[in-house]
Amino acid sequence: MISAGYLRECIQVYGSVRKSAVDSSFRRLGIEKLSIGDIQRLEWDALESKIRRWIRAAKVCVRILFASEKKLCEQIFDGIETAAVDEACFVETVKGPAVQLFNFAEAVSISRRSPEKMFKILDLHDALVDLMPDIESVFDAKSADSIRVQAAEILSRLAEAARGILSEFENAVLREPSKIPVPGGTIHPLTRYVMNYISLISDYKQTLIELIMSEFAELESKPPLALHLIWIIVILQFNLDGKSKLYKDVSLAHLFMMNNVHYIVQKVKGSMELREMIGDDYLRKLTGKFRQSATNYQRATWVGVLYCLRDEGLHVSGSFSSGVSKSALRERFKSFNGMFEEVHRTQATWLIPDTQLREELRISISEHLIPAYRSFLGRFRSHIESGRHPENYIKYSVEDLESAVLDFFEGCPVSQHSRKRSQ
Repeated sequence: MISAGYLRECIQVYGSVRKSAVDSSFRRLGIEKLSIGDIQRLEWDALESKIRRWIRAAKVCVRILFASEKKLCEQIFDGIETAAVDEACFVETVKGPAVQLFNFAEAVSISRRSPEKMFKILDLHDALVDLMPDIESVFDAKSADSIRVQAAEILSRLAEAARGILSEFENAVLREPSKIPVPGGTIHPLTRYVMNYISLISDYKQTLIELIMSEFAELESKPPLALHLIWIIVILQFNLDGKSKLYKDVSLAHLFMMNNVHYIVQKVKGSMELREMIGDDYLRKLTGKFRQSATNYQRATWVGVLYCLRDEGLHVSGSFSSGVSKSALRERFKSFNGMFEEVHRTQATWLIPDTQLREELRISISEHLIPAYRSFLGRFRSHIESGRHPENYIKYSVEDLESAVLDFFEGCPVSQHSRKRSQ
């Protein structure tokens, strides 16, 4: 046909025959004929599944299917003097399928941005980066320029999408609007979501380090990605601080901040990649912050309770050694009993989900409360027991207080704790 002057017709016939074979391979690989609009209208779960399938299929298409078609053209048209017949036949065969293949990645790259899409977009980006040398090699003909350009542009848009999603994620964390305090001051769902998200970000460290531009040019001691992650934690804490003010009980507000910042610290410590990027200096600051919240909780809760156990105001003037005002002492015991009962009843329903942190705070409470109560009881028990109805005033033994402290921060009412201990 070529020698008879039917070059174009030859190319078209060859392309038509081989294209049907390529289309058949596409179907076996699960590559569907979807427009960019069709792809963008898919629900995210369906699109996520198709992205995984596309990555596997794209590797087969570029490295095996298209490469084999190119080799076949070279073999069939070897020795024909007409220039670049093999290239023309190859491009005629695969240009349509290649455009169909890359249109999927293009549709994802220009779709609406949202945080859940970040990691699949990065997977797509990494897959395309990995394929680019093969794409350059397979589509090296001048007539295949548009395919190489399309792949390069998609790669650029995927990078831009990842940068945009990270920026939008930061804004979403800052503006997360929930105004209902979580019961018991436990870990807020936002904290879990954000820390799990940035832990996943750290898994893509190598890719994101190349993609993320610094907005903090004056802070050159850390790479831009690390600064972005620290910034996300900073704005998360800012949001959590606002949410802590939703609690009417100041002690619970401090407990809430302690729980949440402690969770942030544990997530950073639990990921080697994340800890390396965040750095020990900032990790120490976070640790100091949750410990300060624990101290603030103890002050807000226990200063008033322990104030009941002071000597001041109990002694009758002029007779320091034995002159104790029994009425003042009875009132002091009643105040202590009432305040401790209220704290015990309330804070048993509060929750510290981390077992070690819960135990550490209970020990700290006991170290302040138990010696003070033991000393007070030792000094003044006889004055109450020598009067009428001492059981109305001395309601707790030291052992009772030690046992009661074990009820704190379990997240359920005291009655349920009592049943647990009796089982």
